[in-house]
Amino acid sequence: MLYKEYIKLSSLIIHQVGNKLNQDNFSLSKKNVELDSDLNQLLTIFFISAFKSDEYYILSHEIDLSMNEVYVCVGNIFQNPDSFLLESQNITKHLYEQSTHPKIKGGEFYVVYFKDCIVDGDTVDAVGLFKSENKDTFLKVYLKGDGYEIESQKGININKLDKGCLIFNREKENGYVVSVIDNTNKGAEAKYWTDDFLHVKPRNDEYSNTKNVLSMAKNFVLNELPQHFEVSKADQVDLLNKSVEYFKKNENFDMGTFAQEVMGQKKIIESFNTYKSEYEFACELAVLDRFAISEAAVKKQAKSLKSVIKLDKNFHIYVHGDRDLIEQGEDEEGRKFYKIYYNKES
Repeated sequence: MLYKEYIKLSSLIIHQVGNKLNQDNFSLSKKNVELDSDLNQLLTIFFISAFKSDEYYILSHEIDLSMNEVYVCVGNIFQNPDSFLLESQNITKHLYEQSTHPKIKGGEFYVVYFKDCIVDGDTVDAVGLFKSENKDTFLKVYLKGDGYEIESQKGININKLDKGCLIFNREKENGYVVSVIDNTNKGAEAKYWTDDFLHVKPRNDEYSNTKNVLSMAKNFVLNELPQHFEVSKADQVDLLNKSVEYFKKNENFDMGTFAQEVMGQKKIIESFNTYKSEYEFACELAVLDRFAISEAAVKKQAKSLKSVIKLDKNFHIYVHGDRDLIEQGEDEEGRKFYKIYYNKES
């Protein structure tokens, strides 16, 4: 968890990065930005407030970590703060080389040095990398003579951070601890920030372990299970509910106990264990059998495990509890139905 109230913005430099494919160029600053205390505080809030998730990543590379450009440049800054200007320029050049998708927008690129970042109980420095791609329209109202004038201006909305990452000076040997945000791109070009520029992968911690198992369980129940067993939508929803309930009531995860309590039947458990190996291979990750459960990850993942049965375009049935209170059938005319038992309306 990141505690934000003690973070101090120590240094800031701004560069400009265009789209290389469109033959836009980049512009490098040669000095840091001078900030008064009010602007320093405002920018700190702008850069930091958007980081709300406990999901962390690490910088990586397929061959060797030392070949990750951001890792090398940021490491030099941590080792020698006087290299901040030079390394910020190198990082900007690297970002420009990755900006080759036609939909990538140019914009300001901010490199920031933060002090007193408290992450998982440790106080460390951090390097922040941010890019603003979108401009909002603001109205400026001012007094002129005997009346007021109004004009529009384009600028950056301090409540909307487009792209950002915080690289904490912690666990250097593993690729540092990294938090990432990308609020703009959702298409094919979205990968350039996380994959091409930063080249990050999930950190092996409580959050990612919890997320991995819940994602695997969801895929198994919705996609794999119906291929081998006769299972109704109500049964699938019940299994998803049981999966979430297991994580909510336990502090530690055990794969064997989870399979017994959630999957229940021996043949389904065997199918689930087989699917685990297939899932690990397909996703190129290791799903641990035992780990401490992340409450934050459970809360976030539970939103994607929707306990709803969709019936044509007429009805949605939300199932939150006892599977035995809902029955599925078919009448004499071939119309399918659900029978629901309850004690009172609310």
